[in-house]
Amino acid sequence: MPDDNGAATATTAGSALATPGPEPDVVDLLLAQHARIEELFLLVTGGDGETRRDAFDDLVLLLAVHETAEEEVVHPLARTLPGGGGDELVDDRLAEERQAKEMLKELVDGGVQADGFDEGVLLLREAVLQHARHEERYEFPLLRQHVPATRLRRLATALQAAEAVAPTRPHPGAESATANAALGLPLAVLDRVRDSLRRAADGQD
Repeated sequence: MPDDNGAATATTAGSALATPGPEPDVVDLLLAQHARIEELFLLVTGGDGETRRDAFDDLVLLLAVHETAEEEVVHPLARTLPGGGGDELVDDRLAEERQAKEMLKELVDGGVQADGFDEGVLLLREAVLQHARHEERYEFPLLRQHVPATRLRRLATALQAAEAVAPTRPHPGAESATANAALGLPLAVLDRVRDSLRRAADGQD
């Protein structure tokens, strides 16, 4: 399925899809996360020192859990919906997610002080926000059109549950629901141990 690279920004496109209601549904949550991801990119690209590092850490965590939860909860459902390209649509999104994970992993491995970090994070920002625009243009409207509102609200709970046990770092190659089911929890445990050790080394609580 051809993608539209000229779509509006993630925040602008998302606002047109958001539907006010008593409880957020899964699309509401994902749109809010897209907006927060864009904010964190601005903090990383415009900040310095500890502020920049903290913003990058928050960005890495949010991207890791966000993509894992989409891969486990949203994409499998989107494959089954009529009128959206099914497997082709989802496969395109998974390919984008793998590319972004590979880019993010290089930045995580090098750290914010590494040569080329500035250029790398700008390229990552472009890839991630384009991916978000594609989801908002092609995938999220299908969910709103074909999935009952009550189920979308239940899926919000499922998304949050998936995020609670998701890996906190990028793991390229674990893009399918099957791969996440097999690898997700062990990777999540390992990531959280690494996070704790790093905080201890940095003197954080």
